[in-house]
Amino acid sequence: ALRRVGGREFAAIAGAILVARMQKIPVLLDGFAATATAAVLHAANPAAIAHCLVASLSPEPGHARAIERLGLRPLLDLGVSHGEAVGAGLAAGLVKAAALTSSGMAAAART
Repeated sequence: ALRRVGGREFAAIAGAILVARMQKIPVLLDGFAATATAAVLHAANPAAIAHCLVASLSPEPGHARAIERLGLRPLLDLGVSHGEAVGAGLAAGLVKAAALTSSGMAAAART
């Protein structure tokens, strides 16, 4: 199925997503290529992308629909086609801040 979507880069993305799943590492999907690859994995097994978040919405045709079909929501909608992992870089800061806030709240609740 990946051959219908793209070349070897899609296989590499799929491999990275699956290995991250096995190692319980969250993944930020950034851009249409990563989302399309995740969609193929999701079609085979929805749990395969349970550890994935969408970093940002790209204005590329079909990206919003692909995200919606995965049942995900983008963390950012900058309205620009930025490329080069800008969305993931910005979203990583949001995820880290949320984790720190959550762990701080959990620690405060224990005391």
